Amino acid sequence: MSVKIYMTNWCPYCRNAKILLNNKGVSYEELNIDELGMTRDDLYDLTGGHTVPQILINENSIGGFDDLFALHQSGDLDGLLDVSD
Repeated sequence: MSVKIYMTNWCPYCRNAKILLNNKGVSYEELNIDELGMTRDDLYDLTGGHTVPQILINENSIGGFDDLFALHQSGDLDGLLDVSD
């Protein structure tokens, strides 16, 4: 299982996404778009979204923090991550 988070240091939603994944014991790769010199258009080309965070699970874009949290609340996130609460 692979999880990538395209993020910035100043984004509170990015921090929330990392906290949620940390609480589930999931490791992830952080990709800071500012440090990588990526534009929002570059981010869109990779993920289909312009805002941060953009989260990919097994190379499938699930969207941002709101989408991640909705999957968590519905119980579907554990299946995607292959973990249990």
